[in-house]
Amino acid sequence: MATQASAPVWRRPYDFFASTSEQLLPMSLLLLVQRLGIAAVFFMSGRTKVDGLLTVNDTAFELFRTDYALPLIPPEAAAYAATYSEHLFPILLTLGLFTRFSATALLVMTLVIEIFVYPDAWPTHLSWAGLLLPLIALGGGKLSLDRLLKLP
Repeated sequence: MATQASAPVWRRPYDFFASTSEQLLPMSLLLLVQRLGIAAVFFMSGRTKVDGLLTVNDTAFELFRTDYALPLIPPEAAAYAATYSEHLFPILLTLGLFTRFSATALLVMTLVIEIFVYPDAWPTHLSWAGLLLPLIALGGGKLSLDRLLKLP
């Protein structure tokens, strides 16, 4: 094993950069950014499906009858479930409350969208999964209500 003294010349600046970035970007900050980033994607999508505060609009019902039609789920039920989920789970993620559960719910929604609605949009869905999977594995981090309430 190479020692610091015998390490390649490029290794010292790299090691310095790595240790400095770990101090400047703690895991709790990264998890917060992930929570806010993916919450924004789903919340903004949910807002396009409502009028006022939470009245599912006619456009959303039409989309679930046509473009978003799912097998085994009536379009009206799917429209309500998706719209309310796109509001509830992002709010919980933003607060860092029930983070693992909320991230799992949005990952399931992502998988449904990928499989049944937009299978060619896998690069987008993969990026969403890339934000959700660490939240499922690690939770909301120190900057979350989960931590304050001592939830796993």
